Amino acid sequence: MAVSAAWVFGSLVPAGAGFSGEMEELGLNHAVKPSSEPLRAPARRVEVTGSAELRSPPDRAALIVSVTSSKNSVNDAANSVTRRLEYILQTLRQHAVKEEDTVVTKHIQREEDLYCVQAEVSVVFSDFEKMQNVRSVLIEKLDRSVYIGDPQFSHSEECLSLLRRRVCVAAVETARLKATEVCNVLGQALGRPLLVREEDFQEWTCGQQRGAANPLTLQQKVGQMTVCASSRVFVTFELRPKDSTRKKL
Repeated sequence: MAVSAAWVFGSLVPAGAGFSGEMEELGLNHAVKPSSEPLRAPARRVEVTGSAELRSPPDRAALIVSVTSSKNSVNDAANSVTRRLEYILQTLRQHAVKEEDTVVTKHIQREEDLYCVQAEVSVVFSDFEKMQNVRSVLIEKLDRSVYIGDPQFSHSEECLSLLRRRVCVAAVETARLKATEVCNVLGQALGRPLLVREEDFQEWTCGQQRGAANPLTLQQKVGQMTVCASSRVFVTFELRPKDSTRKKL
């Protein structure tokens, strides 16, 4: 049986160089080259918490005035209500109350042989002194057939939104002051903020509730509807040496 000839080619290379050289030629040598940039040291930080609590009195007061008349004739009842309604609206105009802050509703119903006509005026005030003046005039000039309710105080969405922003900012300021004092004790300088996170927020009516033995004054009614808000934040600041100088551009 014939045996086929085989040729073997080889070469001598320095120890440890052959395989690496072949890998480089084939583009398979992926050894990581040392970086020329120096490794950065981890940033020094100071982490603190801050809290704040603020109050906000109501900024809106709603006043309800209703006029009722019951008569045998629906026209007589309507005319009676219209006269007093016109006086109420005239009083509001004299005190520069905007039309968009006033809502008038009317309805008629029958009670046995009488026609009952009622008109209700709902007014929203942002000026509490003006509200008191209007209410005093109506109580003085109109008879008992006109019902003039007690003002109902509340907060607008804008007022509550402002309170929530202010209390959060106040908590962050408290955290910054605390971090500054810590840096002074350590002989360091406070750097830029790295993280700000609000961890807790609460909102509640904090007015003191009083008994109904004595009529409440206007200020007491406003105080009962005061809203409180609290915020707690977590803030991380960069910590810098005091003798460090800023790099020149």
